[in-house]
Amino acid sequence: MAKNIPELYGSLVFNDKVMRDKLPKDIYKALRKTIENETHLELDVANSVAVAMKEWAVEHGATHFTHWFQPMTGFTAEKHDSFISPVDNGQVIMDFSGKELVKGEPDASSFPSGGLRATFEARGYTAWDPTSPAFIKDGTLYIPTAFCSYTGEALDKKTPLLRSMEALSREAVKMLRLLGNTEVTGVSTTVGPEQEYFLIDKELYQKRKDLVFTGRTLLGAMPPKGQEMEDHYFGALKPRVSAYMHDLDEELWKLGIPAKTKHNEVAPSQHELAPIFDTTNVAVDHNQLTMEMMKKVADRHGLACLLHEKPFDGINGSGKHNNWSMSTNTGVNLLDPGKTPAENIQFLIFLMAVIKAVDDYADLMRISVASAGNDHRLGANEAPPAIVSIFLGDELTAVLDSIENGTFFGKMQKVQMETGATVLPHFFKDNTDRNRTSPFAFTGNKFEFRMLGSSVSVAGPNTVLNTAVAEALSQFYDELKGTPADQMEDAVHALVKRAIIKHKKVIFNGNGYTDEWVAEAERRGLYNLKSTPEALAHFTDEKNIALFTRHKIFTEGEIFSRYEILLENYVKTLHIEARTMQDMIRRDFLPALMKYTDQVSGSISAKKAAAGLPCTAETKLLQKLAGCYESIYDGEEKLEADTKKAEGMEDTMEAASFYHEVILADMAAIRGVADAAEEYIPDELLPYPNYEKLLFSV
Repeated sequence: MAKNIPELYGSLVFNDKVMRDKLPKDIYKALRKTIENETHLELDVANSVAVAMKEWAVEHGATHFTHWFQPMTGFTAEKHDSFISPVDNGQVIMDFSGKELVKGEPDASSFPSGGLRATFEARGYTAWDPTSPAFIKDGTLYIPTAFCSYTGEALDKKTPLLRSMEALSREAVKMLRLLGNTEVTGVSTTVGPEQEYFLIDKELYQKRKDLVFTGRTLLGAMPPKGQEMEDHYFGALKPRVSAYMHDLDEELWKLGIPAKTKHNEVAPSQHELAPIFDTTNVAVDHNQLTMEMMKKVADRHGLACLLHEKPFDGINGSGKHNNWSMSTNTGVNLLDPGKTPAENIQFLIFLMAVIKAVDDYADLMRISVASAGNDHRLGANEAPPAIVSIFLGDELTAVLDSIENGTFFGKMQKVQMETGATVLPHFFKDNTDRNRTSPFAFTGNKFEFRMLGSSVSVAGPNTVLNTAVAEALSQFYDELKGTPADQMEDAVHALVKRAIIKHKKVIFNGNGYTDEWVAEAERRGLYNLKSTPEALAHFTDEKNIALFTRHKIFTEGEIFSRYEILLENYVKTLHIEARTMQDMIRRDFLPALMKYTDQVSGSISAKKAAAGLPCTAETKLLQKLAGCYESIYDGEEKLEADTKKAEGMEDTMEAASFYHEVILADMAAIRGVADAAEEYIPDELLPYPNYEKLLFSV
């Protein structure tokens, strides 16, 4: 790549370097104080920042600005205003005030509110998040903001996330003070979300109604080869894919997004991009931008980027691994075990807080990743099961066992890797292997939450995780406060021992794909929430409402609004899928099947007329095709009737359960027959590109 990457990186971001260069020293210091100490921004500071931000943006070709926010749709939203301001003599100047920087007013009535307010109550506000830097995209200055209603309820994903980050920081600092650490004034969570996706040819994509309307194929027989040979994973990048990835890297680097790793994933046409970790709210913003840029860059290359969790049946779907940790403002990773984890009481207390949090709120962890798309992955042999458990590995498990049993833990010795080839360099292998079947795995100095679907905003899962850990730290603090400093180490070990005994049921280092683990998890009393409706039923449990309200993450009204929004989204998603399948079957597939059936029938008639032959093979094929037609026709009629029945249901949970139990079963029955029939229909008669073309044409 010919471009100077250090110069390219962050060139379209109003980052710390730009602020230092553009702002007066006193204004810069005041802004840094706001960012670092989470204090309110004074208007005079905002005015100075706005002037500098506008000048910088105009220098880079920007003509407009927008408050960029993340409503409950799961996508981002923006309303663009120009910098122009009229002056005398019909002229304009480029102007931007502190008031325009810190506050916007989009129409809130058309965004999901889950019944928090009436649709005629339109006023909503966006508020600048100074902790996430502004950036330029497509000639517009983008200002990351929170979004709330006129009465103050959070209508977005950023506001609760920021609240949860503050809650965790507050409880973590209290705990560190108790342990004798007086230097730390703040603790931030960090996230590095790995993003999986598919790339297919755009022309083929546009010929598939199901991909266009739902993001996944509702019909489609598997080709002779899928991912069986395991030859795509980490394989050489094809030229079109490589060119796309180079272009994507550049676009992301301009926006200050630290795209680091790229490779082919397991399924054909599937790929992954992984960034370097960042502060959680910045990482959330970056991931939203990444998904947007993936689609935009794909379009430039004649490709379509699919972010659905399961776009193709029969091969792996796409997830998003959320690498999460906690770091102090003095640069210490609180989840770093160090060389002697058994003696590191700071590490032990924070590790145990995470274990307790996941055990106590496993239902919320599952809810945070629940969606119609992700239901197709969780529990399949391609993603973690729907049962939330923690993988710690051999060393940490041995440390906790020694604490529980009161035995001595000796340091695990590093083992030199033996490859059998003397020419290869010597190196030591890690004490612990990785477990790809674990939903929540410790991977050295962080936890990898692996249940997230590829299209989800990472704000929700991290809000839950931050809040649950904050609650665990708060409870631990209450147990330890008042302990004399010289007795603290013994008190921590006693607390950790009690916590291990209570919460070790959530620790599982084995194969999460086996039936034996499902049975074992049930014996342990762990949740196994297989579907979104089943999971969401627990969102409003008393303990979960208490958690969010105690730490001021959500009001009770905000909790119920999100419950309704998530249920409605599930229902609407499956309703669109059902309607799309009906349309494809009625208008596309059955006519194609009928046409081929007529061809076979005509061939039989012609053959009999010409030679008087019995045509046994053709007759069998004709009977098979006719049987498929009847079965698909009857199945479509049932799907149509059941869809109308679902439309009449007023209770959202009842409707969601009906869609899960009945509509999905109807669709699966139709698909099974249609896919079997597709294997006989010639390509030129198929009304859409088949899997072979979709998966192997790029």
